[in-house]
Amino acid sequence: MAKFNSSGVLALVAACVVAPAHAQTAEYPAKTIRIVCPAAPGGISDLLSRIVAQRLTPLYSQQVVVENRTGSGGHIAGDLVAKSAPDGYTLMQATIGHNAAYAMYSKLTYDPGKDL
Repeated sequence: MAKFNSSGVLALVAACVVAPAHAQTAEYPAKTIRIVCPAAPGGISDLLSRIVAQRLTPLYSQQVVVENRTGSGGHIAGDLVAKSAPDGYTLMQATIGHNAAYAMYSKLTYDPGKDL
């Protein structure tokens, strides 16, 4: 029967804790990033989103695309982003008024303060 000393057990426990954490730290970004714009193509919000995407693409060495989701005062875009995976690959171009929407609309499917 093999004997274990406390330092060996401690090293084994540390390796089991550190290995999964190290495996989860993937290089960001590893795939395309999308910026969801709540305005129609051609407007100032769309233009600003495209300028940001154009500047982020070489900075991240990864494609950054703009996806326009218009309608309902930006709530369609907000709902899409709120229901997306919280992995940093879906961003939203929004105005300060979008954060006040929760107080003004009683039937939003998401909470802008918590979900975005």
